[in-house]
Amino acid sequence: MDNIFTQLSLILVLAGIVSSVMKLLKQPLIIGNVFTGLIVGPYALNIINHPDELRDLSQFGIALLLFIIGLGLNPRVIREVGKASTIIGTGQVLFTATVGYVLSQLLGFSPTESAFIAIGLTFSSTIIILKLLSDKKETSQLHGKVATGMLLVQDIIATVVLIITAGIQDGGVPLPRLSMTAGFAILLGSLLYLFSVYVFPRFTKFISNSQEYLFLFSIAWGFGVASVFAAANLSIEVGALFAGVALATQPYASEVSSRLRPLRDFFIVLFFIVLGVELELTSLGDILIPACIFSVFVLLGNPLIVMSIMGILGYTKKTSFKVALTVAQISEFSLIFVLLGNELGLVNQQIVSILTLVGLITIAGSTYMVIYDDKLFNLFEKYLTLFERRKIKYSQSSKLHNPEIILFGFARGGHDFVRQFKKMKKDFLVIDYDPEVIDTLQQQDFNYAYGDMTDVEFLEEIALESTRLVISTVTDKHSNMFITTHMRAVNPQAIVIVHSDNADDAALLYEHGATYVMMPHYVSSERISQMLRKNGLKKSDFTPSREKHLRYVQRHL
Repeated sequence: MDNIFTQLSLILVLAGIVSSVMKLLKQPLIIGNVFTGLIVGPYALNIINHPDELRDLSQFGIALLLFIIGLGLNPRVIREVGKASTIIGTGQVLFTATVGYVLSQLLGFSPTESAFIAIGLTFSSTIIILKLLSDKKETSQLHGKVATGMLLVQDIIATVVLIITAGIQDGGVPLPRLSMTAGFAILLGSLLYLFSVYVFPRFTKFISNSQEYLFLFSIAWGFGVASVFAAANLSIEVGALFAGVALATQPYASEVSSRLRPLRDFFIVLFFIVLGVELELTSLGDILIPACIFSVFVLLGNPLIVMSIMGILGYTKKTSFKVALTVAQISEFSLIFVLLGNELGLVNQQIVSILTLVGLITIAGSTYMVIYDDKLFNLFEKYLTLFERRKIKYSQSSKLHNPEIILFGFARGGHDFVRQFKKMKKDFLVIDYDPEVIDTLQQQDFNYAYGDMTDVEFLEEIALESTRLVISTVTDKHSNMFITTHMRAVNPQAIVIVHSDNADDAALLYEHGATYVMMPHYVSSERISQMLRKNGLKKSDFTPSREKHLRYVQRHL
């Protein structure tokens, strides 16, 4: 077992067996990977002879995951959710740390121990949440974008906290080191912006005309930038994410993303196995009660804090709920942070064990919560109105008089549709649930309404019975299914055009009555605009295009 290849092979075989059991039981594979780590770690088989090498390998998974996420976050998306993510991320950190400190004091811990516990409970796992959102294909949806931004804000704060804590042993807050880190962050961010705007566009053909070179270039760029950020006392996660963002506007970004996913999945498996190996569980009887209390606070208290902040900012209860579930666990940073405190002699091993058990409980619990967020929302929806401002300033504009056209979702291709509606000289209404988008619509003097397309009461207010055309650019399958079914019930004569990412969902939407389904690789919003120009608002004129697309969908099922 001294051979790293043999050891890694055995670990992967065990991971395959555990994952097979989890799949048979219909459980998340992430949980299976963490359990594999516990099995091969010191509490069971104890076969890990090269923990440092495995940990280094797992870092590649972290970098690849964040790099791929960054490829889907172009600067426009960051501008959309940057302000909200900063407020939500910072607010959640402050409130969670405050409540966590008070709770620790009530449980009898010293002020120093309480401070370490409170900070450990504050930060959420960027890796776990982005992996779950990526698997569910929700990183491009509003709640996914807000959650990604919020977690990035947390990572930046965590980096500052770690620098300050490491400097305590030198006698105080290391202001020169913090200033240098901030300077490096500004410099590196500026350089990446210059590469994105002025360098990469000039070499598009050179980079993309060879698939083999594109693959190598992408890995070199992502890992290189992440390493530079790490050397500047910034995290690998932030560096890899920014490396992806720098390439996000390039035409080959989606090709890079698809080619790197298999490599990412392999290294991410190692990350979760290593996470399980490094969990330290000692004196279980002494730590069980406080660990369970802190776990309940993280699983329930953190989401309540985030939903409260997002409600104040004007988000719908559904968006707030989905974002809130992403903070219902502590991160690998929490374990690194408390271990640093233990090395400095500020906290004892018991605190390390408590945070470790909290990590295990909350990582498992939040994984299920994120995977089944739609079912949980349906279960608790009637109790969540408290976290949504019903009399929001964006409730609606003053021109809701039976518009001929209703557009759900403005950010993804909505501009093209609005331009076409104006050319057609048709009354239209734009509906969105992102307060930032509503601000834009308000400034441009569009006819708009703030609301959720799955809220029946809201839909009743806008009189869909007289609408001739409904278009949804929203990417959520369940929302599109809902509006398609609802329109068939209240206004079967209306044209209903919705979005789908794959052929299976498109076929299902057609089955539920959609007039036409937009698929990104088949038709763009510009193509739909051309169809509207040609067919007008007469439903029967869409039949040839519908039948042609339906045949295409059926061939690709």
